[in-house]
Amino acid sequence: MFGLGRPQPTSAEKIAAVEAEMKLIAEMHNRLNRACAKKCIPTDYHEGELNKGESVCLDRCAAKFFDVHFKVSDILQKQSQAGGAPGFGGFGN
Repeated sequence: MFGLGRPQPTSAEKIAAVEAEMKLIAEMHNRLNRACAKKCIPTDYHEGELNKGESVCLDRCAAKFFDVHFKVSDILQKQSQAGGAPGFGGFGN
């Protein structure tokens, strides 16, 4: 049925793909943490809990981070489907 003519991935290839995806997700999570913590949490904090302003800032920062991530992913996917993504210099031109 579907995928005729395309060899099925082996178990090792499936595991490698999942590991690569997990690595990308972990890297994205780390970038989100660094960016939003730098923006929203002062380095001279004295409380063990986030205050309301910090919490709201982190929530908005994370929402914007994911919004941009999904928009960029969508653009790159459309470019890829249209015949290949341009180089970095061509992005947004």
